[in-house]
Amino acid sequence: MQATQQVATSAYPSAQRAWYAVAVLAVAYVFSFIDRQILSLLVVPIRRDLHISDTQMSLLMGISFALFYTLFGFPIGRMADSRSRRNIITGGVLTWSLFTAGCGLTASFLQMFLMRVGVGVGEAALSPPAYSLISDYFRPQRRALALSVYGVGMYVGAGLALVIGGVIVPYTMAGGIVTLPLIGLSIFSWQLTFLFVGLPGVLVAMLVRTVREPERRERRSAVAPPISAVFAYFKQHRATFACHHLGAALLSFSAYGASAWIPTFLMRTYGWGAGRAGMVGGCMVTVFSSLGILAGGWFCDFLTRRGYRDAHFRVGLTVSLITLPVVVLFPLMPKAGLAVALIAPYTFLMSTMFGVAPAAVHQVVPNEMRAQAGAMYLFVVNIVGLGTGPTVIALLTDRVFHDDNMLRYSLLIACTGAYVLATLLWWLGLKPYRRSVEQTEALRSGA
Repeated sequence: MQATQQVATSAYPSAQRAWYAVAVLAVAYVFSFIDRQILSLLVVPIRRDLHISDTQMSLLMGISFALFYTLFGFPIGRMADSRSRRNIITGGVLTWSLFTAGCGLTASFLQMFLMRVGVGVGEAALSPPAYSLISDYFRPQRRALALSVYGVGMYVGAGLALVIGGVIVPYTMAGGIVTLPLIGLSIFSWQLTFLFVGLPGVLVAMLVRTVREPERRERRSAVAPPISAVFAYFKQHRATFACHHLGAALLSFSAYGASAWIPTFLMRTYGWGAGRAGMVGGCMVTVFSSLGILAGGWFCDFLTRRGYRDAHFRVGLTVSLITLPVVVLFPLMPKAGLAVALIAPYTFLMSTMFGVAPAAVHQVVPNEMRAQAGAMYLFVVNIVGLGTGPTVIALLTDRVFHDDNMLRYSLLIACTGAYVLATLLWWLGLKPYRRSVEQTEALRSGA
């Protein structure tokens, strides 16, 4: 028989302790995004010095990381529902940091592939337990904002990766060999980048150790439930999770697709240089996306405090409706200035749901399933968004229009279609989500 645990009656941790935990986890998130994206900035020197093809390079950037990142989220999420989340995150940070540094010591495609697998496995240990941990630090009325602050890390990390790339790429293009002091190992100059961004992660892992493991609240069992019980729960609330996961995945599809191709769109359509397009794109992601995810969390918590049980879905519906005209217009602008003027609010709006969405999941699942539910959410969002968003836009350009200069219409079709479907899903999910929230609240009150 599973051990039972009564609903926690003690006070939540102090605001200072709770926000400290969020800040530390956000720092870890920043480093995770730098470490996962730095490879894409070093394509030319890596191909040249390791003598690998475009296809092999795409495997290093894609499946070696993404597949293992998504798949390992499930077993790690299951562990996080019954074991120390702080320790799991610490181990994950240490793992991906050392494997990132290990990329700086590789001498072949296979070695680099294995290092990237390690990065993916390590990063899989961050967000599912972090979502669960943050949810136990904050009352339901404050969770969306707290998770949004954590989510800022992804946009700061993505922006910093572009900045780092802009600084180091000129030094790596020329090639050359560097001998490491003390150990006397000779490596290519670009490999120093992996050492510089990977090794500081050891200090981040030590910082995570300063976060206290909060008491698990609203919990009926001291151990993770059987997998069959988890699937049964998801089946019972299948309308809620289907609308939520697919709605968030479509927003992610547009966000990843647009982020990947907007710099190229500015170059092909308006004749911008690569440096200018990259700098504008990086600044917009860092500033406007960070503000957007915070605004989404604040708006959701405001609606929750006003008594809306479907607050999270209302945010998704509202944002999708507001964003639709923006994604229709920005690719069609005749001048670059007008396009950028619309890309700025789009960059703001496209990030608003990515703190609200994980908070929505935690609002309708028992505590003992939170990390597993977070892992499933991340699996769907990353497979659809990261896995297909950039590719679909490229296929429209290559296979439908057969013209690189038609990229603006590929962006228009893909992003508009995604937001139309997402709007429909958020609307259809309002009633099922309200029902799931009511049932979950009743379940917790009777624990």
